[in-house]
Formats: sequence, structure tokens, C-alpha cells
Amino acid sequence: MNKTKVAIFEAAIKEFSSNGYNGATVDDIALKAGVAKGTLYYHFKSKEDIFKYIIKEGMKKIKQDVQDEVEKVEEPISKLKTLCRVQLKLVYENRDFFKVIMSQIWGKELRQLELRETVQKYVLLIEQYIEEAIRKGVVRDGNSSFMAYAFFGALTSTAVYELINNDNINVDDVIDNLTDYLLYGMSK
Repeated sequence: MNKTKVAIFEAAIKEFSSNGYNGATVDDIALKAGVAKGTLYYHFKSKEDIFKYIIKEGMKKIKQDVQDEVEKVEEPISKLKTLCRVQLKLVYENRDFFKVIMSQIWGKELRQLELRETVQKYVLLIEQYIEEAIRKGVVRDGNSSFMAYAFFGALTSTAVYELINNDNINVDDVIDNLTDYLLYGMSK
């Protein structure tokens, strides 16, 4: 990503996060990015094009960061714990980006459908790690797709929990609790 696109990327995330998709304007994105409106239109055709770009690039970075860290680990349960740690860290570091994702994941407009496809590709990565854990006998056999979505949902809701209670929690404890509940259940 060149310097101008980075500036537009970061400004667009802030604008969409602050004002929602419908309230965001190309003028405000250009202003926050410190570029002329013509420069912005040189790189992007429309607000929708900017939105698609930030989702594609943001999710690509998240997926790469997760893969880079998880692939350093051998044991399947440790991989899932590492995935939790990395994803939650990324949520904390990129709150505005996750706010954009969560606010736009519902709906039937093209950008929302495309966003769900992008999230689905990320969930497929989680599914691969779960399937590995199943093959190695450390996670019981079952519907790995459903497990991956449940895992993703738990990570998402844990991020909301952390955002609301961020002064009163220890992130490592949250990760340990989450993986224990997900992998071993809540019953005695």
C-alpha cells in the first residue's frame, strides 16, 4: 500500500467507525486523510469502493497476522489459544476497524454481502485449525464448520466483553477462560 492509500485507509476506517457507512462522506475521508478529493477519486471510484478496500485489506492483514503467529506453534490446542490471543490483540489495536465490520455485517446490500464473504474466508482459516485438532484427537469429532463459527462468535463476543470491561480484566485470563469454555465446556 502506498503512502496515500495508507492515509485514505486509516481515514476511511475512522470515518466509517465514527459516522457509520451512511453518515460517512468522501469529503470527510479526504479531509481526514489530508488528500485532495481528486486524489481520493484517482485511487477509488466511490465511497463503496473505499469501503470494500478497507475491508479487503484489513481482513487480509488480520488473517496474515493470525497465520504468522499460529504457524509458529505445533500443538493444536496451543494453536487455537494463539489464534484467540492474536485476534483479541488485533481487536484491541484496531477497534475502529472491528466497529466497522460489526456495524455492517448485517443487511442485504452488496457491500454487506461481500463483507460476510470476507469474514467467511477468515472463519475457514479457523476451521482448518479445528480440523487439525480433530485429526490429532484433541477436539472431539463434529461439524468443524459449525465449531469454527461458534469459535469466531465467541471471540467476537469476548471482544465486546473486553471493550465494555477493559479496566477490570486481565487479557490472558480472558483468553484462558474462553479457550477452556470453548474446548472443554462449561459443565462440571
